[in-house]
Amino acid sequence: MEYGCRSMVGKIRSILLKHPREAFLNEENIHTQWKELNYVGAPDFKRALVEYEEFIDYLKKGIPEVHFLPRNDKTGLDSIYVHDPVLVTEKGAILCKMGKEQRREEPEAIGDFLRGLDTPILGTINGEGMLEGGDVVLLNEHTMAVGLGYRTNQDGIRQLRNLTSGFIDELYVVPLPHWEGPEDVMHLMSLISPVDYNLAVVYSRLLPVPFRDWLLEREIDLVEVPDTEFGTMAANILALSPRRCLMLSGNPLTKEMLEKEGIEVFEYRGEEISLKGQGGPTCLTRPIFRD
Repeated sequence: MEYGCRSMVGKIRSILLKHPREAFLNEENIHTQWKELNYVGAPDFKRALVEYEEFIDYLKKGIPEVHFLPRNDKTGLDSIYVHDPVLVTEKGAILCKMGKEQRREEPEAIGDFLRGLDTPILGTINGEGMLEGGDVVLLNEHTMAVGLGYRTNQDGIRQLRNLTSGFIDELYVVPLPHWEGPEDVMHLMSLISPVDYNLAVVYSRLLPVPFRDWLLEREIDLVEVPDTEFGTMAANILALSPRRCLMLSGNPLTKEMLEKEGIEVFEYRGEEISLKGQGGPTCLTRPIFRD
């Protein structure tokens, strides 16, 4: 099987998902976990299944290989967000160490599955290190930005730097804001999503000035998410290929700005699978192979 991602915008050829049937399991399981996991509300199981089927319909139209993680009794509701426990680089997968305690078993479960697909494991974040995939933005094959916050710490970044030293020439560390505190989901990808090699969607009000300037210096144009759409995750967008993306519905201003930039935009409904667990289309997916 082919594997490897040299950016976050190359055309997706293979992708990893986890269906809510296998992550949420049933209504009873949802109601025993959602408050502890800091969801904004309890997902409705039946509606979640409908939303997810619509979501994967978009993906299957253009992605040749779609893989689904099986049920694992050691993981919980958050395991639907397969982006965070693992990175897939051109040299293989890096198993993360989750900053959210309830998600600590997810990297191992994904690692076992990827080994079954003959995807090599480049390394594992361990010890005192913490690293979550939502904090890692791969801008091109040699340039990476990593958020430093409550989910990713200095030791995790140090280990990531060591694992990628053979192919990443520049790793920029982005200090993240406190925002709603350590229990909230604030990843770097809450604030930025590349949609082409020279274009990214951002929420600049929470971006550190040096990082924003760093992007502009690399001639990356910025589409600015308005305040009214930050809470509905307009800055969390999945690039299916350059200038072709999938975003959560309910963000018309950001969608219009993207279309003016020549971006083809697809939308999905995500009240149950995205908004309540605070995980957008990027969070729901882990590309295994991109052009």
